[in-house]
Formats: sequence, structure tokens, C-alpha cells
Amino acid sequence: MTGSAFSSLDKVRIPGQITLGIELPLDNDWSPAGEARRLADGRPSGVPDLTRHAELVRKVDGQGFAAVWMRDVPVFDSVRMGDAGSVYDVFAHLGFLAGITKNVALGTAAVVLPIRHPMMIAKAAASVDVLSGGRLILGVASGDRPVEYPLLGIDFETRGERFRDAIAYMRTAWMPGGLPVGPDMREPALELLPRPVRSTIPMVVAGQAQQSDDWISANMDGRFVYPGSLDRLAQQASVWKAAKGMGGAFITAFHLDLADDPKTPLQPFRFGGRVGRNAFIDHLEQLQQFGVDHLAVLLRRSGRPVEDVLDELAGEVLPRINVRPIRAAA
Repeated sequence: MTGSAFSSLDKVRIPGQITLGIELPLDNDWSPAGEARRLADGRPSGVPDLTRHAELVRKVDGQGFAAVWMRDVPVFDSVRMGDAGSVYDVFAHLGFLAGITKNVALGTAAVVLPIRHPMMIAKAAASVDVLSGGRLILGVASGDRPVEYPLLGIDFETRGERFRDAIAYMRTAWMPGGLPVGPDMREPALELLPRPVRSTIPMVVAGQAQQSDDWISANMDGRFVYPGSLDRLAQQASVWKAAKGMGGAFITAFHLDLADDPKTPLQPFRFGGRVGRNAFIDHLEQLQQFGVDHLAVLLRRSGRPVEDVLDELAGEVLPRINVRPIRAAA
């Protein structure tokens, strides 16, 4: 435990600059070269190659990136979704990453709250937070894949209410005074251990989670919005900053195909684009001016090997955008 006011959110939220993170998996399986390897390996479409996963995550951790992010995909739906995300159970994965990294924030984008009991999420999240030295950023969502809800016997239509209840439960469960056992009721004899490294764990909402902007700004520590047009991102960031001021973090993502030629202009595609590093740096600076604190980069559409792209981002892009180095957690 520590009395430091430094939060894991401060790894991705540094005033006056934009930070860069990496979204897992670290595979370019959506590129032509990656697709050829997938077919040779006999993997289903949407299932990444994880054979070098630990090695590449350690590389990211040592290169100055602010965070690694992972999705929560309990069930691989090969027909309607076609994407297995990072494959592993999200909290088992976080525990593994806590043990092999030292610097990056560990972020989820995002844990689907309404399909799990909040006591179990609170316990797992606090465990990861302690094991990682206070580096967890708990991204949360209501879930947009209806397949899991009927499998678990949970009503899809009430997920917004369940999301709100889960947020309130976890905030209370992490505090001293006993476990929540009912509305405004706590049982002092029951405690959820371990407690987070600090008084709570930063929670970031991914998407809208069936909530109003007012509720989100009043109850969440950050927003992780889906990639969109620059006009849309500017509007969303403006609304967030107006409500939170200098507090909280505004985060978005980008599917990056980094061209060999650094002078290649941005060629947009859905959720991202093919671009050389010069135009990518310009894009990052524009996002920062809009109020974006952090960009999570996904490399699954990269035409180049993932390792080469990480090296170029670390060697040529991070020095241009990092006004101050990313702090280690206290």
C-alpha cells in the first residue's frame, strides 16, 4: 500500500501531451501476410497468433508506451462477430501481464459488467491492481454482443441498470466498512481483500454503456470512445472536458497500418488508416489539440511485422509526442 496520490490514470493522462498505448493482441492477422499465416496454421478467422505474445508485451513495456489494452470476449462468435480479441480470460490475462511487465498501465477495453457479479469483478480487479503495483485501469462496458446474455440467463435489455448498480457496488466494496449486502447496507464482518493499492481503481467507460453523458461524467474517471471522424472526436472530447475540466481521461483508438515511407499521407479505412509516421505524428498532435489524452493503437491490419512497427513508434514517434516521460507507478 502507498499514500501516493499518483494514479494509474496518470500514466495515460499527462497535461500538455498525448500518450500512446498498444491494444492487444500483438499480431497482424488482419493483413494479407497475417491471413496467409493464419491459413497455414489452421487458425479460424479472427483468432490471432499468440506464440510470441509474452515476448512482444515485454518489448512494449520497455519501449516507453503508456499502456497496453485488452478486450473482454468471453465467447468467440465466429459467425456474427468473427473476432476472438486476445483469446484469454481478461483477468487471468491481466494477472499474467502484471507479472511480466513493470511500467505500462494495464487497461481493459472493456470488461462487460452486467454478465458477472460485481463482487467477483471487484475482487479480481483489486487483486490485479495489487499484483501490478497499482497499474490497473479498469475499462468497463455494458456489452454490445447479445450472444453472452442468453447463454448466462441474463436479460440483455436491463444491462444499463445492471451496469450502474455494478459501478456503485464496486466503489463501495473497495472501501473500508464492510461488504455491500443491500441498498445502503454493509456487513462490517465481511471484507473484500485485497484492497486496491490506493483508495479505489480508476474506471473508464467504453462506449456509452446505455448511460447519459451526464451520468458518465459524474460517475466515471475516463471515457474510451470508439474510433470516429475527427469532428466527432472533437465534439466528444469537448463535452467530456467541459464536464470534467482537468480531471479524468479521454481515450480513443486507432487501427494502424504504418507505411514504410514516413512521408505517406493518411489513407483512412474503418477505425484507422494506412499512414507514414510524419502524418501519424501530425494526427496525434491534432488529437491532442482536441483534448484527447491517450490513443490506443491496434496493429492487426499492419502490413509490416508488428515488431518493426513497435520499433519505429518507439524510436521515431514517442520522442516527438512525449513532452515528459511516462512515470513509473509509486
